[in-house]
Amino acid sequence: MSNEKLSALTQPQRDRLAFVELRVRFIGEIRRQDLVSRFGIQSAAATRDLALYKDIGPNNIDYDAKGKSYVIGTDFSPLFDFPPERVLTWLSQGFGDGEPLLLKPWVSCEIPTRLTEPYLAILAAVTRAIHLQCPLKIEYFSITSGKSVREIVPFALTDNGLRWHLRAFDRKSQEFRDFVITRIKQPVVMKGAEVLTHERSDQDIQWTRIVELDLVPHPDQPYPEITEMDYAMRNGILHVKLRAATAGYTLRKWNVDCSPDHSLHSHEYRLWLSDSLALYGVGNAKLAPGYRAPMTGNSTSLDRK
Repeated sequence: MSNEKLSALTQPQRDRLAFVELRVRFIGEIRRQDLVSRFGIQSAAATRDLALYKDIGPNNIDYDAKGKSYVIGTDFSPLFDFPPERVLTWLSQGFGDGEPLLLKPWVSCEIPTRLTEPYLAILAAVTRAIHLQCPLKIEYFSITSGKSVREIVPFALTDNGLRWHLRAFDRKSQEFRDFVITRIKQPVVMKGAEVLTHERSDQDIQWTRIVELDLVPHPDQPYPEITEMDYAMRNGILHVKLRAATAGYTLRKWNVDCSPDHSLHSHEYRLWLSDSLALYGVGNAKLAPGYRAPMTGNSTSLDRK
């Protein structure tokens, strides 16, 4: 029945209802002004759209008189089938929030497929907890410790190029950690629960610290001038700034040789970190290819494990 009602609407109406669903499902709430701002419609029209969405999906949204907003219903069931990659694009880049259609590209374009994508039901609970700034109770499956029940305080999503992570304070270990979203089960948003000062993102040293890195053409690879062109280097240097919490993941994704003596010679290493000491104190520096902690002499490169 809901599909029949949706098909009877105009495309602009369906786009607005799709936006309502995205906001409610992944942010946890929507106000009339959100529709007014996004689509340039009058307040009365926004009210009608919200009423129409509630008519088609009566269990999907409830009105919160205290917050003067519509919030996700306890028996929510999606009306729209959004692909996970589009939801993540919307969450991370803020566009593509109309009705999910199979659109033809303007030019032929081939994009690598991700091997893992989070379940939208799990992702939705995670993003609502982030937006509402409240704790999240989860079942988490770790390779080292197996299944455990945890309370975490999430505040950001991170993409390491292979899979999506969640940055959060872990009340079990009492420290900030990364959690793989596909390893989360049974999430419960603890709306209204207290978040302590030491659990907030501004207390995460690895998240707030910015490391500045100089990447140069790999000394042992041919044609450095082509590498300079490929990466739009200035004076042979690509200067980048990264959060310490994401630096190791990013350098691995970019295939940057982070050994102090540029000792990784495979052809994929076209870039070299000219000063490996810039990673000193970075918690996940061990993920960077070839990185060796100062004074130890022991390689922690993933390539040599």
